[in-house]
Amino acid sequence: MADVSEKEKGSPKLPISRRRNILITSALPYVNNVPHLGNIIGCVLSADVFARYCRLRGYNVIYICGTDEYGTTTKMKAMEENCSPKEICDKYHAIHKEVYKWFGINFDEFGRTSSPQQTEVCQQIFHTLMENKWLSENTMQQGTCPTLNCNYESAWGDQCEKCGKLLNPTELLDPKCKVCKNTPRIRDTDHLFLELPLLREKLESYINGMSMAGSWSQNAIQATKACSCPHEKYKDKVFYVWFDAPIGYVSITAYYTADWERWWKDPENVELHQFIGKDNVPFHTVMFPSTLLGTGENWTMMKTISVTEYLNYESGKFSKSKGIGVFGNDAKDTNIPAEVWRYYLLTNRPKVSDTLFTWADLQAKLNSELLNNLGNFINRVLSFIAKPSGSGYDSTIPEVLDADSHLLTKTLAEKVSKHIEQYLDSMEKVKLKEGLKTAMSISGEGNAYLQESQFWKLYKEDPTSCAIVMKTSVGLVFLLASLLEPFMPSFSVEQLNISPEEKLTFCDEKGETDKAKRPWDLIPSGHAIGKPEPLFKELKDDEVELFRQRFSGSQADRKEKAEADAKKIAGQLKATKISEGNTKKKSSTTDTKAKATVADISVSRLDIRVGILFYVEEIDVGEESTRTVISGLVKYIPLEEMQDRKVCVLCNLKPASMRGIKSHAMVLAASNGDHTKLSLDASQCSVFCPLLDGNCTTCMNCLYIVELVEPPASAVVGEQVTFTGYTGEPDGVLNPKHKVWETVQPDLHMDAELVACYKDVPFTTSVGICKVSSIACGAIR
Repeated sequence: MADVSEKEKGSPKLPISRRRNILITSALPYVNNVPHLGNIIGCVLSADVFARYCRLRGYNVIYICGTDEYGTTTKMKAMEENCSPKEICDKYHAIHKEVYKWFGINFDEFGRTSSPQQTEVCQQIFHTLMENKWLSENTMQQGTCPTLNCNYESAWGDQCEKCGKLLNPTELLDPKCKVCKNTPRIRDTDHLFLELPLLREKLESYINGMSMAGSWSQNAIQATKACSCPHEKYKDKVFYVWFDAPIGYVSITAYYTADWERWWKDPENVELHQFIGKDNVPFHTVMFPSTLLGTGENWTMMKTISVTEYLNYESGKFSKSKGIGVFGNDAKDTNIPAEVWRYYLLTNRPKVSDTLFTWADLQAKLNSELLNNLGNFINRVLSFIAKPSGSGYDSTIPEVLDADSHLLTKTLAEKVSKHIEQYLDSMEKVKLKEGLKTAMSISGEGNAYLQESQFWKLYKEDPTSCAIVMKTSVGLVFLLASLLEPFMPSFSVEQLNISPEEKLTFCDEKGETDKAKRPWDLIPSGHAIGKPEPLFKELKDDEVELFRQRFSGSQADRKEKAEADAKKIAGQLKATKISEGNTKKKSSTTDTKAKATVADISVSRLDIRVGILFYVEEIDVGEESTRTVISGLVKYIPLEEMQDRKVCVLCNLKPASMRGIKSHAMVLAASNGDHTKLSLDASQCSVFCPLLDGNCTTCMNCLYIVELVEPPASAVVGEQVTFTGYTGEPDGVLNPKHKVWETVQPDLHMDAELVACYKDVPFTTSVGICKVSSIACGAIR
């Protein structure tokens, strides 16, 4: 994952004449805790995706963010951790920065509202508002939200985080102090107010015009419609956080460059795009614009606001203040790559209504969409090209002629062209979720293209067509790497052996959008690709359950449980040491005898032999007569491809009856995923697909590959497959009660070089090792 870039080496970026200049901000996160997944997708990650897209298109863009270090929450957190507010700010600024770095958030500046620039800019705006008479003086006087049908019991004194309503503290029902939990005493106090009613005409003109020009979402429009001070008398008071905080966008830009006004006071040449959560809408569409309008200066006003609804957690709500949910450091500790988290959060981005994070949903998206769709397509293409000459292209892109006259390829290109146009349209309108879905559909088209072409047959039967299919397919891989770069910045470029500088930019000046519609031209013939490796790893049921338990409750609950578990383990260790002296006196004869009667379970217990398929249910394994086998492989591999194939056969399983016939062995095959799903073409979906009722929409959920584990062609039929380092005679018949096969099978797999292995030891015959055609790192069953 790429590092977060702070200020680039050399001069900071400034607006450029006759270029599209885009200023992007995302809501400034409070420093009262580690950011959770809802915070990350709510603004920071979404803004990063759009900023990356803009850079991809060649726009001149800067992305500004930073920590909001003023406000009651900061003071409360400092009291909770028994330290000063400054220490809390320093601590959590560093934590936020590290979390965003791991997630690959590429800021141009990630600053702080505690900087001298914040004080200077904020007070200058305040003085200007005072001089322009947009501030007025007035006197006014934590509990349950008073809004009908809300009744949220943890509403703050200025806003309810459940329903989003702005409040005065005296409106709260049954108010309670956050610190002492007692009912606060109400008293009069003087405040300064921004005169929103007097600014109404200017504000409405701005909102009506810009909400149309910037395509504001309906929820942003609805929320807008619904909704220390440098003055001698008020020197003991401070600015309300929502007057002060949005000015942080300006002050952090001022920290980034002394020429900040070229970004913030040039509305004719700079577009401002802001990314926020739904609870912050009125502060960005009413308060901040009113503040800028009130100065009478020519500010760059927000053009587009991208509003995210809440991401809820399992059965409740993410809460930074209460420590509930999966936090940024938690995500890192799962060992699930940042690319996967980015993908999941963006596919689950709540734009219209609140959405729900569940571990099962994360598992489903990783396994079906990333592993078995995107990862499967890329691995099939690159692994085939990487095969040695005679079975592949020796890692070199083949020469092709007249690709645009190849009917299947031409049809693919037409579909891809439409997807590219749709992708660009969605991303320009900041419809990030739609853009990602469109890009992923190209992977689905690629899988269907490979399946329909039957490239594995074309290699020998029609080499010209095979070269076209594979050069086009590797072009699709490159195209996907470019389209998905904003979402998953580094998922496949390295395997293509192409530097980041060579990626497609879709820059109109370079004509790259049209070039992308001819995928066979994207990577030149003769280019050498890198070593293919699996991009994604399956997330299993037991891992999901472990994560669900591990991240249940609040952070405080987890800490308490961890401390209790640590004490329990320490007690067990102490008890073990005390009892050791007593057990040493016992005779070791019993242990020795027990070890002698239970043999280690390893691959040496399996009788795996070279066999040859005469027809589907008869296999010669070097015995007097053939064995009958009911394998079901015909569902995955065409009959004509199985005839006379040498295979690896497990011969000492207990015979089992299937469909009224006894099966006396098992043919070993590798698969790229859950091989109970079939590898079918669209015409067969009506028989097997549980989703489509015969109307195939190329969802690609059925595209799983199964390939035979094959010995060398010259291997002797009936010879034993061996494993270096594992000796001993195989069992006559495996006893099902001892679960030998069940214990050994999880360690049978294909390595990255397509070699069949037990753990890291190859399946070996007298003339060489056993392999498969294209499935790298698949499971053997």
